[in-house]
Amino acid sequence: MIALACGCSPGSPAPASQGQARSTAEASNQAAGRAAAPKAASELQDDYQNVIENVLPSVVQIEADDSLGSGVVYDDQGHIVTNAHVVGRERSMRVTTATGEQPLTAELVFSYPEQDLAVIKLEQTPEGLKPAAFGDSGEVEVGQIVLAMGSPLGLSSSVTQGIVSAVGRAVTTSGAGGGVGTTFGNMVQTSAAINPGNSGGALVDLDGQVIGVPTLAATDPELGGSAAPGIGFAIPASTVRSIADQIIRDGQVTDSGRAALGIRGRTVLNTEYQPSGVAVVEVTPGGAAAEAGLRSGDIITRVGDKAVTTITSLAEALASLRPGDTVDVEYVRGGTARSAEVTLGEME
Repeated sequence: MIALACGCSPGSPAPASQGQARSTAEASNQAAGRAAAPKAASELQDDYQNVIENVLPSVVQIEADDSLGSGVVYDDQGHIVTNAHVVGRERSMRVTTATGEQPLTAELVFSYPEQDLAVIKLEQTPEGLKPAAFGDSGEVEVGQIVLAMGSPLGLSSSVTQGIVSAVGRAVTTSGAGGGVGTTFGNMVQTSAAINPGNSGGALVDLDGQVIGVPTLAATDPELGGSAAPGIGFAIPASTVRSIADQIIRDGQVTDSGRAALGIRGRTVLNTEYQPSGVAVVEVTPGGAAAEAGLRSGDIITRVGDKAVTTITSLAEALASLRPGDTVDVEYVRGGTARSAEVTLGEME
């Protein structure tokens, strides 16, 4: 006679202990995880390749005099959007499409350095020219995977990948001689590599939508002004569409969308030789500051919730605002702190 243990019926296996059951479940989950990981990686790779296949034909290489950059096909009429600094002062440039054919000639429609955007137009539109799809940059989220497409260092049809590192950045470029350049607001920051030649290209999400136009990379003063790896900036698609549509329709920019205070100012230093505000040198008659009662000699110290210590910080404070916004401006007049409610004007 066979002895049975645990009161089991003949032919039934003995039940496992709690520890054995847990180990079995964990092993099963690990096996499922190992099986899912290659599948997820494969699906992500497919997404990358689909986006590249769909969008890269819309990205072109632009040669203007001694400069080289990228551009994005905007419509089927041969309009291409790029950076103003790519075209420089040139009226005519050479464009090479992703097909690798002979360069085509394009003419400048209008350049708007205030937002570092320009539109050029091909003299002859080749068959099959494919416009890119521009997305809603208002829906861009930090952590989103993006691809940067362009011609870094002249290597046409190159693609790098990264994520959206931040949105709504205000970025100020260096001007001639190391002075203050132009301030751009609402920029998209990305870790995707942006090298010389990428400017004017496409920053694309995994839905194949252009969410921005790469414009510049941060530099590290401690590295002698070399590019800081993984810190690049792109003009958001909403701004690109607004400016490009105006240029194509009107031949110029009639609505910059950039807030203005209506003053000419300079940075002032305190007794410790530290920047402490912006002195109003001149007030534009009828401008926002003039209407609010500011005048020459006033020292602006705050705009809204942002402290103002330099011309750059003033420009960055305004970059986050829109024409028509009402904001409190704090200033000093004759040693007395004051404030005024200012309805902002529009930068021309």
